[in-house]
Amino acid sequence: MLITSSAFGQHQAIPTKYTCDGENLSPPLSWSGVPQKAKSLVLIVDDPDAPDPAHPTMTWVHWVLYNLPVSASGLAEGVKKLPAGALEGLNDWKRTGYGGPCPPTGKHRYFHKLYALDAPLEGLRHPDKATLERAMKAHLVAHAELIGVYRRA
Repeated sequence: MLITSSAFGQHQAIPTKYTCDGENLSPPLSWSGVPQKAKSLVLIVDDPDAPDPAHPTMTWVHWVLYNLPVSASGLAEGVKKLPAGALEGLNDWKRTGYGGPCPPTGKHRYFHKLYALDAPLEGLRHPDKATLERAMKAHLVAHAELIGVYRRA
């Protein structure tokens, strides 16, 4: 399985447009190679370098989506309407939706993690990342990730 963006490549800089310093739009994402036995997809975007990459103490969660249909091949830039059946979890701002990179210091890495699951996840109401990871653990079929970087001017 592969996840890519037309806005930035693996380990390349995320354009300002997709950050708190720009329009704070979600970047365009595409994926391919979803296994045939997959029944749903999960997307988690997080930053393991918070608050300071020299001394990280936490992973900051920027976006949580689950039950994305396997028929979807990506998400458009600044997506407002998710594919049918897709649901949102809570990011670390305690809200749904995308929150772009906004590092207080240094160059941070942003992991765009795509998971293929053998079943949709039921009974979750705006889960945070930890709750979602526990729910999907027994259903994982495949995983792919795209890492972008950002440093504020």
